[in-house]
Amino acid sequence: MPGTCVIGLQWGDEAKGKIVDLLTDRHDIVVRYQGGANAGHTVVTGGQTYKLSLIPSGILRPEVQCVVTGGVVLNPPSILAEIDGLVERGVAVAKNLMISDRAHVIFPWHIIEDRLVEGRASNSEAIGTTMRGIGPCYRDKVGRADAIRLGDLYRDNIRERIEQVAGHKNQFIGALAAGAQFEPLDAAKIVAEYETYSRRLRPYVADTTTFLLDALEAGRRVLFEGAQGALLDVDHGTFPYVTSSNSSGVGIPSGSGVPGRYLQKIIGVVKAYGTRVGGGPFPTEQANATGQHLRDRGNEYGTVTRRPRRCGWFDAVAVRYTSRLSGVDSLSVMLLDVLSELDEIQICTAYEIGGQRVTVFPSHVDDLRMAKAVYETLPGWREEISHVRRLADLPANARRYLDRLSEIIGRPVEIVSVGPDREQTIHAE
Repeated sequence: MPGTCVIGLQWGDEAKGKIVDLLTDRHDIVVRYQGGANAGHTVVTGGQTYKLSLIPSGILRPEVQCVVTGGVVLNPPSILAEIDGLVERGVAVAKNLMISDRAHVIFPWHIIEDRLVEGRASNSEAIGTTMRGIGPCYRDKVGRADAIRLGDLYRDNIRERIEQVAGHKNQFIGALAAGAQFEPLDAAKIVAEYETYSRRLRPYVADTTTFLLDALEAGRRVLFEGAQGALLDVDHGTFPYVTSSNSSGVGIPSGSGVPGRYLQKIIGVVKAYGTRVGGGPFPTEQANATGQHLRDRGNEYGTVTRRPRRCGWFDAVAVRYTSRLSGVDSLSVMLLDVLSELDEIQICTAYEIGGQRVTVFPSHVDDLRMAKAVYETLPGWREEISHVRRLADLPANARRYLDRLSEIIGRPVEIVSVGPDREQTIHAE
């Protein structure tokens, strides 16, 4: 059953886009099944850099069909801007992109709600939303009453539907603004704006669930592309400092409509160190010269937001948890070259919580906040490795580091990345 999935096992930003791009050659279809325009994938190929948010990384291959499923929340101007940018650069999109009619649509009220809710929190309590309306759109999806899906935009009653929801949202936003002046939503203006979006998106809209099930039953090879990282899973991550969807492996069936029985292989992607954006505990964070070294060498700034990422050592306790949660078969270790020039490298192998040493990832964020990382120290390497293409040619200490990660996590290392370009990749023999 020819289904493969690429999942990030940390707090996102693991360079999954590169792995998806590398694997696309072996697949007929690439699927984005959860999240929104808060996710950013960067692919470097042929000296060109492509930054993608909603469209799957496979779009750079003209022979591959790309699918955005109903588990994604869609901001029409965002995906249209992405389409236009790709077309301007000569990327074939018209026949290669399919968007689910079940995808929920982000409206101006969702963005307003996002800003008001996040603005109420102090810096230490802020979730770290990208302010793109993604969380409020998922909230309406679950609440149902005010939700609008992409397919709804092509129904005869859509004008009345938008007017109805805008009326509800004016009341809600007015209460949320706590008496502050705000400009009420103009339903007629929103209707006109979204009519334009819907006309432009119409050629891409389809029943992607049926398409994918038919494709898999016909033996076509499908690659599922996860967004964010498993530690941000709304049910199984570091709640409430999470995203609004199931970003671990458990979200593949619900987001795509494809049962787990069709998944043949799951590849877990990790950085050779740890990063996090926004609020929430980060036991291995290095708010010091080491952290700055990792940030500078790794260009650790958000693809979408350009926010500087918090940096620290590799947390093997967390990654072992997410590997099991996501059903991972093998690991792709990214940005190994960033660790060059360090005399020593540390791996978190346990936590100390309330005076006890534990190796199980806590289910409650307060316990994780109290966790003190217990480290194992390995020797570093000074050699530049961005030119290396064989595992045997890596410095001995770099190979030792990879072997130790594999041993602690309990999964083999299949791919090692030593730079952003496709060519800067080592496949384990």
